[in-house]
Amino acid sequence: SSSTDTSSGPKGTSDGASAPKAIIKNVDMSEEMQQESVDIASAALEKYNIEKDIAAQIKKEFDRRHGPTWHVVVGKNFGSYVTHETKHFIYFYVGSLAILIWKS
Repeated sequence: SSSTDTSSGPKGTSDGASAPKAIIKNVDMSEEMQQESVDIASAALEKYNIEKDIAAQIKKEFDRRHGPTWHVVVGKNFGSYVTHETKHFIYFYVGSLAILIWKS
């Protein structure tokens, strides 16, 4: 397992009218799973507005597809330091929203 720290906050992001592009900030995950992470997160963002609900949807989907135990943090301003299984960590932005997903 590995420990990875992240910090999020306003970085002068500009939201276009179209769906915002995912910007991956830190990752230890296969290319395929990275794309899946972005797709699952984007679907959750379309469905929910509340950060807690977005996180719950992403977690449920990861647990269903890849088995437990996944953890998800969604927000605009947070710091973290987590221990994750190798190849099971991603931290990315969609617009101004940071999304952290990891398995332990």
